[in-house]
Amino acid sequence: MTDSADLIVTNAEIHTLTDPDERHEALAVRDGEIVRVGRRYEIDFLEGIDTTVLDLDGRVLLPGFIDAHTHMEQLGRRLVHADLSAAASVEDAVALLCEERERTPTGWVLGYGYDESAWDEGRLLCREDLDRVSEERPVVAFREDLHTGSLNSVALDRYRSDMPVDDVQRSGSEPTGVVVEDALAVIRQETAPSSERMHDLITAARDRAHELGVTGVHDMVRLSTAPRVYRELDLADRLDLRVRINYWSDHLDALDELGSVTNHGSKFVSVGGVKSYTDGSFGGRTAQLSEPYENGDTGQWVTDPERLHEIVTRADDGDRQCCVHAIGDRAVEAVLDSYEETDDPSGSRHRIEHAELLSQALLERLAEMGVVASAQPNFLKWAREDGLYEDRIGRERTRQTNQYRALLDAGVPLAFGSDCMPLDPLFGVEQTVTAPAEQQRLTVTEALRAYTAGAAYAGFDEHRLGTIESGNRADLVALDQSPWDVAPDAIAAITVTHTIVDGRIVYENTE
Repeated sequence: MTDSADLIVTNAEIHTLTDPDERHEALAVRDGEIVRVGRRYEIDFLEGIDTTVLDLDGRVLLPGFIDAHTHMEQLGRRLVHADLSAAASVEDAVALLCEERERTPTGWVLGYGYDESAWDEGRLLCREDLDRVSEERPVVAFREDLHTGSLNSVALDRYRSDMPVDDVQRSGSEPTGVVVEDALAVIRQETAPSSERMHDLITAARDRAHELGVTGVHDMVRLSTAPRVYRELDLADRLDLRVRINYWSDHLDALDELGSVTNHGSKFVSVGGVKSYTDGSFGGRTAQLSEPYENGDTGQWVTDPERLHEIVTRADDGDRQCCVHAIGDRAVEAVLDSYEETDDPSGSRHRIEHAELLSQALLERLAEMGVVASAQPNFLKWAREDGLYEDRIGRERTRQTNQYRALLDAGVPLAFGSDCMPLDPLFGVEQTVTAPAEQQRLTVTEALRAYTAGAAYAGFDEHRLGTIESGNRADLVALDQSPWDVAPDAIAAITVTHTIVDGRIVYENTE
């Protein structure tokens, strides 16, 4: 006799994403695993006295979204502190920071996620702006790329002596309050949360992920207590999110001492790869380019090619996947040069995080080597007319950014994430489907697969996650409308009605 199911999802439009045309009506879950997918009539036989039946009333059911590049601590900070992504101007940002000042009467005033490229002023926040928030307490506003931040005079005067001179921006001889890269790292350390506060940040970020249908994340972690919090929640059976931890390269000694290698861990928390930088960002004009920015700069190395080669070699020799941030074409070339020296970059699933600007030669090298392109489709918001990319690198090179169509057609493994800018897969799908250049644009199915099966592959999870089929874990998301049926520019407005992780309904919104 066949055991009954723990959960039956029925009356659904199930897209397995194993085949573009494959659809089903119902599925059954037992012990967190999908045991059958098919017609409602067939699945009904698995209903028992203790079976939970979820009738989706014709809604779309997809594999749960896997975000292949997140910063969950930073997302939590944005949710708990001032969320500057809501600011439409300098004045808005200052007002939000003033509200944060009133909520937290002592210590730092913290704001996260501003994007000046969407403002009429088109400029970064400066010390004079933030001095209006407070002249007694330190204030920092992090740009959404986390490579650039703005400080008030108190914070700048207190920490400037600890910062690399070249990472403190000036107007003439006077610091503007804008700091980048390693200078901003000093501030990140000074504002690091306590272990108790980290629990609040991680659970807030997890809950937000569930609201958006995200069932798994590849989290980029550096000098943080987040891994401890993940494991505590996992042991208490309260995590309800699959977390793959990509540790920064300055954790290599600790990983060696612990004997931690890629894919070690539980079904919810596992060791991912070793994360490193090469260059900075387009927003800060620190991404490394083979041809200069509009202002004549060519970017900067955060980790120079020689040091990067040492990190990659050590990580690869220790059976660890490499996940290297490279945005400009010159940086991508440096990463591929390092990967080329390893034994099997494809089998190790070494990744390039972002890969925003690519030449045809780099596309061909990525395909030939089998390196995973871990990309962020929400960055296409900067590829529109008169957007950030055009301002930094001109219209022609803007068309060479985020070439998802070209990557997929070349056979490059493509995994989508968000970098939490914002953490919203449907926003990323919309950006990709409506991308301004042909070589950037994907179909709805292709974009969804990059956020599910593609991200699963990037995390060595393609045999248990990323598609809906018997034997896979029951990580699922239900939508109130079909992304194939709405207008392309309405995909981001689709509502997630249910999120299911390992057969457990962790989020429900049927209003």
